[in-house]
Amino acid sequence: MKFPVVSSARHKGKTIEIDPSKEVITLVGINGEPMGSLAWDFLVDQILTYRKPPQSREARSEPRISLSIRVKYQTPEGTPFESRAGGIGGGGLFIESFTPLAVGTKIAMEFTLPESPSEWLSAKGVIAWVCPKADQYTFSPGMGVRFTDIATDTRNRVLNLVHSVKGLPQSEAN
Repeated sequence: MKFPVVSSARHKGKTIEIDPSKEVITLVGINGEPMGSLAWDFLVDQILTYRKPPQSREARSEPRISLSIRVKYQTPEGTPFESRAGGIGGGGLFIESFTPLAVGTKIAMEFTLPESPSEWLSAKGVIAWVCPKADQYTFSPGMGVRFTDIATDTRNRVLNLVHSVKGLPQSEAN
């Protein structure tokens, strides 16, 4: 199903495409180029986040930071990739890629943290959203990965790093 954007002045001429079989929503530009996709799961989470009382909106349960780290990942078929993650948080990371995987793709990944650049930490995730080209929010094309399986110790290390960079107390990360 396709829905043209007609009344929003900033986005007039773009189109929202909904694929119910894949549970994906895609924004298509004026010239027909895909601008990005979101899984329904991610969209529902965003709607529910902003449905909370105003005082709760600012408190993120999963803080994140922009940080360049190394990441290796592979598709369910076993195809390996190496890249950089441009941001990380307790809920996932953003992998830079000129050929992002499809929303909903499950991946196994390993990443490093700055305090131990030779130690690879493993996790599993799912592609929650895709940015096919750099925009005002991401400096490169890529994909947002939501962690689906991450060891508690690994997650705590990520949260400790995020809290350290943001100047938050470490005790809140655990």
